[in-house]
This record gives sequence, structure tokens and C-alpha cells, in this order.
Amino acid sequence: MLKNKPSAILFDLDGTIADTALDLAATLNHLLTIAGRDIIEPSLVRNMVGQGAKALIIKGFSHTGKTPDDQEIEALFDQYLDYYMNHIADETVLFPGAKKLLDSIHAHEIPMAICTNKNIELTHALLKEMNIDDYFSAVTCGDSFPYKKPDPRHLFSTCELMNADPDRAIMVGDSINDIDAGKAAKMITVGVSFGYTETPVHELGPDIIIDHFDEFTAAVNGFTPHP
Repeated sequence: MLKNKPSAILFDLDGTIADTALDLAATLNHLLTIAGRDIIEPSLVRNMVGQGAKALIIKGFSHTGKTPDDQEIEALFDQYLDYYMNHIADETVLFPGAKKLLDSIHAHEIPMAICTNKNIELTHALLKEMNIDDYFSAVTCGDSFPYKKPDPRHLFSTCELMNADPDRAIMVGDSINDIDAGKAAKMITVGVSFGYTETPVHELGPDIIIDHFDEFTAAVNGFTPHP
């Protein structure tokens, strides 16, 4: 396994552990259809994910016409929660190699966490539906604290819940929020190339880039931290 055992490994959820894009797109398009708007191709929705449901709603509606005001966003958010909760894993799957990696990390007694900007209720429902909820010592979400990624305090607070030293932790994610938060927290950052980022992951400057979770262990072992 890992040569230098980290204090913890923090994973983003959407676009990192779980391929949720089709269900997120279906939920957004459900709201757009009700509002009489054009639907958006799932491939475009992938690049709108990463800052939570309200941000996705704003981006989706702005893409198709007038941006809703705050009161409308709250109403749309309630509709979003209701629909998505009932369709949270219709098409969602774990990314290839994710379950195998979680098993390996767990077997080596390295604490793991989910650190996502997704809503608490939806995050726990998805983890349970995907049968991976028992792997994580902490699950922190976009509404867990007064701050969220890319604010590094989201990562620090997650480590605190785990009694883990953030200086020896690893952040794994797919987007600028994950990589910037990890950098600011001075963690080793691992970017996955298969996630939901409009900017190619290599341009985000993570310490390590992987194209498949099977590469994770060798890539981390081969990384030499900057002095």
C-alpha cells in the first residue's frame, strides 16, 4: 500500500468517487421542463457540477434564460431536493476502481472522509444507496459549516473531526474547488482526469494526476513532495 502512511485521505464525491452526472442532469432538466425552459445536454451539465445544488440551479437556469431571483431559487431548490432524492441513483455508478481502492485503504486502516459541496441530506442518501457509507470516518458537506471548498477550513474541519493531522493528509478531487482547497491546506492533492471540470485537471496544478483509481497507490508512492 502507501509507503508514507497519510493521516487521512479526503475524497470529493460527485465526479470523483461517484459518476452522478446523468442523475444530476435529469434533475436539473426536470426543473427546466417544469419552468418551460429548454433542457441541457448532460455533457454540459457535467461542467456545472461542483458547488452544490443551488449553484447548479443558477447555472442551469442562467444557461437557458433569465437567472432566477433568491426567492425563486429557494423554491427551485425544494423541488430539486424532492426530485433528486427520489432519483438519486437511477443512473449513478462508482467510477471504475473506486470500490477496490476504498477496500484497500480501509484494510490498511487509513481513515477516509467525504469532503463535498453537496447537500448533507443528499450526500448521506447517495453514500447509503451506493453502499459505501461505512468506509468514511467523517462526511462533511456544503452545508456542514459556514464555509465550503475551496475554503481550506472545510478540509481542516474535516480533519479535526477525524483527529487527523492535515499536514499529512491527502485531498482527492476533480475540480478547482478540490485542488485549490487542498493546496491552501498544504495537503498532497490528487486530481482525477475523469471528473466534472470545465478546466482540464492538469491546468489546475494538482500534485498528482490519475486517469483511473488503479493508478492511485503507485502515483502517490512515486510522488516526492516539494521541499
